[in-house]
Amino acid sequence: MTTMAKQIAERLDLSPGNVRATLRLLDKSNTVPFIARYRKEQTGNLDEVKIRKIAAQANQIKKLEKRREKILETIQEQKKLTDKLKRKLQKASSFSELEDLYAPYQPRRTTRATRAREAGLEPLAQMIKQGIDPRPKAAGFCSDDYPQPHEAVGGARDILAEEIADDPQIRRHVRQQARRKGRFVSKKRRGADGDPTYAIYRDFSAPVNRIKPHQVLAIRRGEKDKELSAGLELNDKTLLRQIVSYCCKKLTGPAKKQYVEAIEDGYKRLLHPAIERQIKSRLEAQADRHAIANFSHNLKNLLMQPPLPGHVVLGLDPGLRNGCKIAVVGTTGKLLETDKCFVHDNRRSKALIKLRELVKTHNVELIAIGNGTGCRETEKIVAELASQNQAVQYAVVNEAGASVYSASKIARREFPELDLSYRGAISIGRRLQDPLAELVKIPPQSIGVGMYQHDVNQTELQTALEAVVEDVVNSVGVDLNSASIALLQQVAGIGPTLAENILEQREKQSGFSCRKELKKVSEMGDKTYEQCAGFLRIRGGKQPLDNTGIHPENYPFASTLLETAEAKPGSEKLIEQLEVLKTSGRLNQLAEQYQVGRLTLEDIINGLKTPGRDPREQLPPVDLRSDILSLDNLKEGMILTGTVRNVVDFGAFVDIGLKNDGLLHISQMAERYIADPHDEISIGDQLKLKILSVDSQQNQVSLSTRF
Repeated sequence: MTTMAKQIAERLDLSPGNVRATLRLLDKSNTVPFIARYRKEQTGNLDEVKIRKIAAQANQIKKLEKRREKILETIQEQKKLTDKLKRKLQKASSFSELEDLYAPYQPRRTTRATRAREAGLEPLAQMIKQGIDPRPKAAGFCSDDYPQPHEAVGGARDILAEEIADDPQIRRHVRQQARRKGRFVSKKRRGADGDPTYAIYRDFSAPVNRIKPHQVLAIRRGEKDKELSAGLELNDKTLLRQIVSYCCKKLTGPAKKQYVEAIEDGYKRLLHPAIERQIKSRLEAQADRHAIANFSHNLKNLLMQPPLPGHVVLGLDPGLRNGCKIAVVGTTGKLLETDKCFVHDNRRSKALIKLRELVKTHNVELIAIGNGTGCRETEKIVAELASQNQAVQYAVVNEAGASVYSASKIARREFPELDLSYRGAISIGRRLQDPLAELVKIPPQSIGVGMYQHDVNQTELQTALEAVVEDVVNSVGVDLNSASIALLQQVAGIGPTLAENILEQREKQSGFSCRKELKKVSEMGDKTYEQCAGFLRIRGGKQPLDNTGIHPENYPFASTLLETAEAKPGSEKLIEQLEVLKTSGRLNQLAEQYQVGRLTLEDIINGLKTPGRDPREQLPPVDLRSDILSLDNLKEGMILTGTVRNVVDFGAFVDIGLKNDGLLHISQMAERYIADPHDEISIGDQLKLKILSVDSQQNQVSLSTRF
């Protein structure tokens, strides 16, 4: 572990001691949120992102070692493992280096070279390498497969071609040149339909070391759609000259001519395609990681959107032909009533009356409108309603994934008798009350805040997004007595089965009065309790500390602080007394007595000062409206406010009150150069914007923050 910790520390620029401690904690089945929150002293206050990177690096090193062992075993079985080769394999520090060394020994299907070796043409190939003209001797190597001397010589060249393509030094050199000076190119595929989506990639070329991830992803999708063909462009003449110089240093005459011919064949037929596949695969893997990181970043910001609790919300799932589905949900998210209305034809006036009655009956304060088909027509009628009733405001909500939720097992469990078309409206309404609690019910891939999410490695995407959901849920905390099963199973240490058991126990005893009662839950062992307890909250329970992020293992210390201060959590007196204890040095004495470290002490004090605090409350609130914009209202140069809905490589999509989001291009985000939009803005940010242009035919608006 010490060697691994040192390797990882160098790669991630971290302290070897902190990495080693983190690896030990991970090996003991501690969850990432638990380590990040409650083992800060051991890790040096590493956050979830760094801890996951350490875990990923450790997994990569283990995979490399496993592959190394398999290669050594395979070559040993072939009785070709020399001491020199063994040392090289043991020294290899990457998969590419390892595979280069293994290439000549890798079992493969029958090739032209293996066929030639089986025919006994190896000595003829060796003659060429030694500078001997093979043609005078070729007749002696003729066989049924190679009946003519020139065919036997050709077979010898096939052997040399494969050797050249498998040579580790040659492969390494060509790959390095490809990465430094190669170009990734794409063109229109023969017989393609000519989809305009891929117009800019029909004659495209970019340096391998500078091509953008979104370009790689677009080209890959174009290949999948059979619109594009892509490949690697190298300076073949220069590379061939270098390979010839390396292989034929002392050769002249006919032998050299035969060797050069073999080199050219091996390069064009075997080596170039192999390096092309490697480079392409590497670029696509990097693009996948970039897209996944982009999606993860956006998802985290979306899940951290501030809730609007304590409001009755009317959720509207827009529709034209089949009508607009209505669901009124109470302050706790409980369904109060469902209905349907038509907002786009001669029934529009009836729809307005119906909505007005529902607002009055249930004292609705907020209306959430899904941004799907019919959103524009629905927003018009809601804006009219809001103009008549000043107490009502509305917001257009991203409805991505609502239909997925509607047909899910979770939705069927929550509303078994309800038509699934109304479940979507409930989801939309609840997203305004608590985005996190509702969005965790939906597969992360179905939440539209990324790019090319259906094209990237789905296993890696799922792993990354599940990590984001887990981190956000645990950073916010979960109300043990009201959380859904979807929310509970994201808590550190709790999975689907245990979440079910918690719900059963909650119903059985009509709620939990303290965290300790979790130990009554079936299959809740001591280790699981340790991992999850600090992230679960109980409001108004027996133990006031249960409504804080303070872990039960630190209750003795926290209780002593409260007793010493003679105050309750969150009170003004407590805050004053903690300052007194700090000034007098008594605080540090108690921390030392209970073996509480400085970082944990800070967390405990914050927990005592602000019990039940939701970190999302510090973020900008949701942008609520009472009127509506249309393209006709917009003019170039107009200044308005918008909310960022999605951030991608080339900019951000911003909700400015229209059906379609406006585009804030990366070049318009600041006066200076911006390399990554995420460095400048995040989902949920409210920006002051200037209209650059309005395209009424395409329903597109270009925006800028530069004014």
